Amino acid sequence: MAGAVSQFETMSFDDFEELLLDKPENERWELIGGRVIRGMVGARWEHHLISQNVMVALRQHIKATKRPCHVFQEAFYLKRRELDFAVLPDVMVQCGRLEPGATSIQDPMVVVEVLSPGTEARDRYEKWDGYKKLPSLVHYVMVHRDKPLIEVRNRNGAEWRIDWLEGLDRSLSLPAIDFSMPLAAVYEDVLTG
Repeated sequence: MAGAVSQFETMSFDDFEELLLDKPENERWELIGGRVIRGMVGARWEHHLISQNVMVALRQHIKATKRPCHVFQEAFYLKRRELDFAVLPDVMVQCGRLEPGATSIQDPMVVVEVLSPGTEARDRYEKWDGYKKLPSLVHYVMVHRDKPLIEVRNRNGAEWRIDWLEGLDRSLSLPAIDFSMPLAAVYEDVLTG
């Protein structure tokens, strides 16, 4: 037998960029550390409402405080060539200037992923391995879809601190952008009336 066959499709960032030209509209492709992840577009309605609740609250906050930041949701890429990393986070906040016509960013300050049983391991380990290498990232937020539980990884210098928020009476706080949101609002129309 020649060599062992890899169970995963791997490629470089540049090859992935070329491959994206052939991506069907109904699929969501990501590159995580050189590993190609091909999936279908779509998730449970709870996932979409949670992402939307967070995205709308962040956008309103950014506008109200006149911060030079932008909020992106699901269909906008975060790409880092040197990491062989091209992912579609559920929500991102990027602060600073955007290049005209940009189709991706490489410097988010905040990344939010809504966890489901099918994606939790990838979000928690594989994507985290790339996210923590981004010098701009200050807050990585993992929101559990089916229960009021949020894990926030906050950068403090070179170290990361983990905060666990459980219960609808708690609040999500992102000090880098002076943002706070009650978990009851995060889960509005999903776990609350």
